[in-house]
Amino acid sequence: MEIILQERVNNLGKIGDIVTVKAGYARNFLLPYGKAVVATAENKALVESKREALEAKEAEQLAEAQKRADALAQVGSVEIVVRASDEGKLYGSVGSAEISSALAEKGQTINKSEILLVESIRELGEHDVSVRFHLDLVVPFKVTVSSDNEEYNAMHKAALEAAAEDDAAEYAE
Repeated sequence: MEIILQERVNNLGKIGDIVTVKAGYARNFLLPYGKAVVATAENKALVESKREALEAKEAEQLAEAQKRADALAQVGSVEIVVRASDEGKLYGSVGSAEISSALAEKGQTINKSEILLVESIRELGEHDVSVRFHLDLVVPFKVTVSSDNEEYNAMHKAALEAAAEDDAAEYAE
């Protein structure tokens, strides 16, 4: 089925592109969400006349996404405290919903679908996570998962300090 894109679609095309997609993809996703229209002669002329307005709208969305990304960059990282075993394995996992909630506590409204997480976090420590605000704008940040188990935290802190001392001594030599 031939369609005309009314907005940029990841892995498909940009505004005004005429592309061929499977009918189900067009009927169930692209057409109902206003991302595309069926490629008829009338629609081609209409999209060409609206192209500037659509591109201006996309530029406005990118500017808004950049503002949100700058605000997230000021936060830098977020810490999530969970229950974990003495070996550092979580009882459960930390997913995008938990990360979104932790960011909300810091004043950032990030939808969990914007958080790019390959798989749920299942271990304590610092993890790299990305947020996709726009197709052209992906911002990385750190998520630190720590335990509510005080013994583990003290042991882990001591191990980190020992490793830092070893590194400093090795560097001095």
